Amino acid sequence: MFGKLRRLDRDVSRLALEESERLPSAERRRFLRNGLFTAGGAMVGGALAGIAPKALAATQYPPEIPSWTRTLGPGVVADPYGVPSPFEKEVIRRNVPWLTADKVSSISFSPLQHLKGIITPNGLFFERHHAGRPEIDPQQHRLMIHGLVERPIILSMEDLQRFPSVSQINFIECPANGGMEWRGAQLNSLQFLHGMVSCAEWTGVRLSTLLQDAGIKTQGKWVLAEGADGAAMTRSIPLEKALDDVIVAYAQNGEALRREQGYPIRLVVPGWEGNTHVKWLRRLEVGDKPWMQREETSKYTDLMPDGTAHGFTWVMEAKSVITSPCPEMPLRGKGIHQIEGLAWSGRGKVKAVDVSVDGGQNWQQAQLREPVMSKSLTRFSLEWKWDGNPALLQSRVIDETGYVQPTLGQLRQARGTNSIYHKNSIQTWKVNGDGGVVNVQLS
Repeated sequence: MFGKLRRLDRDVSRLALEESERLPSAERRRFLRNGLFTAGGAMVGGALAGIAPKALAATQYPPEIPSWTRTLGPGVVADPYGVPSPFEKEVIRRNVPWLTADKVSSISFSPLQHLKGIITPNGLFFERHHAGRPEIDPQQHRLMIHGLVERPIILSMEDLQRFPSVSQINFIECPANGGMEWRGAQLNSLQFLHGMVSCAEWTGVRLSTLLQDAGIKTQGKWVLAEGADGAAMTRSIPLEKALDDVIVAYAQNGEALRREQGYPIRLVVPGWEGNTHVKWLRRLEVGDKPWMQREETSKYTDLMPDGTAHGFTWVMEAKSVITSPCPEMPLRGKGIHQIEGLAWSGRGKVKAVDVSVDGGQNWQQAQLREPVMSKSLTRFSLEWKWDGNPALLQSRVIDETGYVQPTLGQLRQARGTNSIYHKNSIQTWKVNGDGGVVNVQLS
């Protein structure tokens, strides 16, 4: 019997020692300082025999039984809507206070560095306001469809939800995502550099269904979408796109839209810049030409090197970014690491993603993780053995149309440095010898 106990002591000691190697250094010192192994495993054996050393009570790690196993927890519906663990309190949207003059016309950024898969939780979906978030009573909200139509209609929420619904997974990206860095590296953060993109499952009614119900006159070529926010955000959309894959969405990831995402209804215009996905939608007008509103002339218009405007630039071109490692996710020691990231294209599916660890001199093809869907985020990964030396990490996406994500130099050559929008060039992260990661620019 004593022989079996001694062998059990040795086995548990070995397992506990292996486990201690995975602990943060401070926790490991405390674990060892508590004397777990000072008698060649005798104390572990003592604990197993029912002798509980006071030292073991200081830790929640095996073989000790953690405190939360000894007590009852809150019951069901303790949180009727559900909230994240308090240990995830740092995983939140953030904004850059100096980026805009006021919070009512501002932007928050999704924490891409902490997200898994391709779906962005509703509470972490980036938000963009042009005049603050309106509080709309769905019982009093109406959607008007008029202009060059045979039968102008006004729909209540109940009327709208009588139409056949569809669900589709699409990303939405603000065209200003990354736009602060046209002239140079400014922000050392994945979240603040690229967090104006998110992805969700949207449920609603195809816009084509509603327009066909109203009856489009032959002169109708464009649709004006207008929001019910204080800015009355408006964008002109060609009828061809409106009849293609646009939906009037009332649900996101299985629940009603969040207020900051356009409750009770918004447009979802797959693959196009975020401002065309008009939130708090109240009016759709069919016309024969674009309206050239403020948000499509003085705003959301790219300036070319000679100062002229680029005109309508709806499609979000293919882009990718490494989400780990990144400034918020440094490397913890040499050895095997998974380089992970996200890629997307407003023109369709991601076909391939290449990764470089030497600033673009050599490339390796990354693994695309399923699902890979059109106009949706796609996750990629590549196993990498880091030798502890500085490295320059990059990714570049190729979409199904053959478009290749440009280098910063190529983009600047074509577009200059006067713009704010549609900066989709290759991002470079520099890994330092201590594992820290910083934002740098390579042309």
